[in-house]
Amino acid sequence: MVSTVILLLGPFLLGYLLGSIPFGLVLTRAAGLGDIRKVGSGNIGATNVLRAGGKGLAAATLLLDAAKGWVAVMIAHYIGLEPAVAAGAGAVLGHVFPVWLGFKGGKGGATVLGVFLGLSWPVAAVGAVMWLLIAAIFRYSSLATLLATAFAAASAWWLAPRPVAMLAAMLVLLVWAKHHENIRRLLAGSESRIGQKKSA
Repeated sequence: MVSTVILLLGPFLLGYLLGSIPFGLVLTRAAGLGDIRKVGSGNIGATNVLRAGGKGLAAATLLLDAAKGWVAVMIAHYIGLEPAVAAGAGAVLGHVFPVWLGFKGGKGGATVLGVFLGLSWPVAAVGAVMWLLIAAIFRYSSLATLLATAFAAASAWWLAPRPVAMLAAMLVLLVWAKHHENIRRLLAGSESRIGQKKSA
């Protein structure tokens, strides 16, 4: 039991440190746009970066936030599936609760996608297709993220090993919990659409 915990702790910590890199904040500051946390929703993710810095910076943030989850999983895969799952969990928790930002980070959508891609590309494909489809129809990034992660997590029970499916179920709960304000705005009809400017 102790040896198993030790085997999983290293990958988890590696994933957490990679996941906690706040690329949205780093990129917007490097572009001279100041602190992204003081713009729009105050989130460090790609959707808020889009409001502050445009499509290029938003795309870079999205890719880097997904990449840190994927890299953490792929490194840990050299040890085994369970360490890879632990690294994926750490990466998402690092993004959502980064130690460098007082444990106030992003909402996890892109990093979850990167973790899915590393653990089971079919699950990631389900999530990506659903996100694009829902975003194109409804123009709500938050709604697309909520439904895409839910569909991906459900598909994991058929498309991925059981440890991956269990992680996916936990991650979707975390993502939904972090989107609680978006859910309230969606229900109230006041959620910002993709590309719409949001007042501070």
